[in-house]
Amino acid sequence: MTVLFPKWTNKLPAFLALGAAATGLFVVFVVSFWFSPKHTDVGYQPFQPIAYSHKLHAGTMGMDCRYCHRMVEEGPHATIPDADTCYGCHKNVKKDSQLLAPLHAAIGTGAPDGTPIEWVKVHMLPDYAYFNHAVHLRANVGCASCHGNVNEMEIVRQVQPLSMGWCLECHRDPTEHIRPREIAPTDMTWKPTEESKAAARKLLESAGDSLPALNPPTHCSACHR
Repeated sequence: MTVLFPKWTNKLPAFLALGAAATGLFVVFVVSFWFSPKHTDVGYQPFQPIAYSHKLHAGTMGMDCRYCHRMVEEGPHATIPDADTCYGCHKNVKKDSQLLAPLHAAIGTGAPDGTPIEWVKVHMLPDYAYFNHAVHLRANVGCASCHGNVNEMEIVRQVQPLSMGWCLECHRDPTEHIRPREIAPTDMTWKPTEESKAAARKLLESAGDSLPALNPPTHCSACHR
């Protein structure tokens, strides 16, 4: 009787099955690792219509974040500054700079008149994820915890993944991010210490459910409403 296939081909189905399993595991690893926000979103740094330097304004000049993002303590959104806020300074400071042409156009002193400044959003959450800035600031969580040291950035970039896992990690143990009350949330130089963590832990224990801002939820409906 003629043998059509050599004996080793009997093991071929097993090899194919192992290869398929290894390929599947490799695909899962690649997607979970390189397709995560840590790799797709962190480092996002779009150019803006006006070359606004946070390093100059918030760093060198020491401007408080809340001067421009003034709704951050009162509502869910930090809000971007309107043209009037920028023009309040720049009608006198570097008023003839060509870099400010979009501002003059928005304020009505240039051509075309009334053209809004189309700022590019850097930190983006999905529409189905609810985040309230004011709640976090009431707990005295600093801006740098999510946005990094923007006072050192010429162009603002995303430094944290802002993923669900990253948020839950903080909600489960926020002690590293809760500052003493005498430290402003806009202070970019503050670093957590063992003493500050212990004080935050004690504050969380004493707050219980009476202060939701100091008892961050971990259930789905907290963010998915």
